[in-house]
Amino acid sequence: MSKNIVISGYYGSDNFGDETILKVLIDKLKQFDTTNITVLSLNPEKTKSLHNVNAIKSFDIMKVISAIFKSDILISGGGSLLQDVTSVKSLFYYLFVIKVAEFFHKKVIIFAQGIGPIKNKFGESMCRKLLKKADCVTVRDDKSLFLLRGWGIGKANLVVDPLFGLNLTGSNPTDTIGIQLRSFKDLSEEFLAKLAKSVEQHFYNKKIQIFSFQDSLDKDICIHFEALLKGLNSNIQTEVIYNKTPDELIKLMGQLQYMIAMRFHACLICARYGIRTLALSYDYKVDKLAEDLKLPCTNLNPDTNIDFYINQMRAIDRNNLLSIVNSKSFDWSYLENLLK
Repeated sequence: MSKNIVISGYYGSDNFGDETILKVLIDKLKQFDTTNITVLSLNPEKTKSLHNVNAIKSFDIMKVISAIFKSDILISGGGSLLQDVTSVKSLFYYLFVIKVAEFFHKKVIIFAQGIGPIKNKFGESMCRKLLKKADCVTVRDDKSLFLLRGWGIGKANLVVDPLFGLNLTGSNPTDTIGIQLRSFKDLSEEFLAKLAKSVEQHFYNKKIQIFSFQDSLDKDICIHFEALLKGLNSNIQTEVIYNKTPDELIKLMGQLQYMIAMRFHACLICARYGIRTLALSYDYKVDKLAEDLKLPCTNLNPDTNIDFYINQMRAIDRNNLLSIVNSKSFDWSYLENLLK
């Protein structure tokens, strides 16, 4: 029997990772004969067009309440929704959506989320109470799992990121180097200049593609990095990749020889293709992914010996990387059981 599903997350924001997680989730739900799917989106028309589902404005509260009332199941996630580092306002919005679903006695699935940190005491208390009532809680990292276990939520389960469940076509490597950057408070001009110098020294004779995964945050820093490379070598071949759909970005990444990336999902997708990757960590989740996949990883400290890490990246055994990546698969059984 088909279910009415509402999906809540950071969707419609043109963020590669979130949109690709949504694609994987929707594709799987449709395999389970779940044809009535409504996504709460910041850009409903684009979400409808990209994913062929119903969509309503995330902050049209009356429509959100109505959609949840008519639903059977709320799926909250994936991503890092339940935290207040980005915004206390966003934390309370996502908790409100869960609260509405539980008020109407709907099944609630917390899907592959990163939980915390939550500094607001009322927000933490509310999150703890709501997650204890949820029908299914899956988290994507051990830090979130330990936090929930500390809250007494023993039913929480650890899963890998949903993009391990994304179907990829075969890679087609070319003589191209990928750089993926995002704006971040700890990403200094000194570090960028040092990274540009190392990239130019190692790959001056290659094509350099600089990837924006969310244009509102990434595009300007990518254009700036291109200018730094050109300042070092006016003949170096560069291209800033922006205004692309997730599918277009994935196809381009499949053609890379190497990738140096900040964003979690840039590292993950390239590793799944067997592309030798250097992670630039701005967050624990990137550190943890690099550790799990045995990728070289450095922080954004300007004193970092970037050449050392680039040499580590070049020395990655591709077959060993693919073996590690292929040993991981997303467990859909929790979701499938609740849909029955």
